[in-house]
Amino acid sequence: MADKNFIKRRYFLQVVKNNKSIATWKQPSPLECIVLCSSLVSCASTPNKEVSGESPYSLVWSDEFEGETLDSSKWEAQVQADNWNNELQYYTDRGENVSVEDGLLFLRAREEEYTGNQGTREYTSAQIRTKYLCDWTYGQFEIKAKLPNGAGLWPAIWMLPSQEEYGSWPSSGEIDIMENLGDISKTVYGTLHYADDAANAVQIGAEYTLLEGKFSDEFHIFRLDWDPDEIRWYVDNQLYFTDREWSAKEADYPAPFDKPFYLILNVAVGGDWPGDPNEETQFPQEMIVDYVRVSQE
Repeated sequence: MADKNFIKRRYFLQVVKNNKSIATWKQPSPLECIVLCSSLVSCASTPNKEVSGESPYSLVWSDEFEGETLDSSKWEAQVQADNWNNELQYYTDRGENVSVEDGLLFLRAREEEYTGNQGTREYTSAQIRTKYLCDWTYGQFEIKAKLPNGAGLWPAIWMLPSQEEYGSWPSSGEIDIMENLGDISKTVYGTLHYADDAANAVQIGAEYTLLEGKFSDEFHIFRLDWDPDEIRWYVDNQLYFTDREWSAKEADYPAPFDKPFYLILNVAVGGDWPGDPNEETQFPQEMIVDYVRVSQE
């Protein structure tokens, strides 16, 4: 009998007003569930192609990490301890935290005391971004990566607006291509953040769960297709979420997702969502990236 990988999907909508959250969840019908059956290959080796039809996109920017160091013409390795989510790490640009080796990018979280201009932290890690170097409005964003594993780890591939033309977060938007909680290593999340007409913070997205294997076992392809009136999320070229119904305060649709956004890749440690590492979390932990590719019509 052929081996089977079942991928579950769950959709969510959350609205936050006056620090109170109201969340509704929609489970997919059986017909919506994706079932991959193969006697020889896992879902990580699904061919790189569009789910339906020939791709309308052409490559405009990429990093295959073929050099010996991070390409400073494409990425900035941030150095900071400030963060939004009560995280525990100090991001550094040291080789211990961010390196390029054998055609791969390593973003490495370490348990170590580190003191910088913004104080002392008990963990270090890496966050790189394309801000001030390159940004895009619309396109296909494809990242092949293997994720870390362990409680308190929070790897992410995401996008922020280059200019906050519609106001401070979340009014100008945020696009989360992939987020993962290290102790829930079979699940990733794709999410949009924005503000509704009443300036309430809204997040809408979906989760994608492998019932066999972990995202830390092997490389997977995380992909976002961003069009003017539709944004689609994929894992290993399997579509799992589509959104067409975002909004912005005092701006017409498709605002705020009609302006240039830049890419961010990072591994956070701790924070409001994943919680702290525990005694079972082993360090160092790495998000390993094979490539980042951006294509446009």
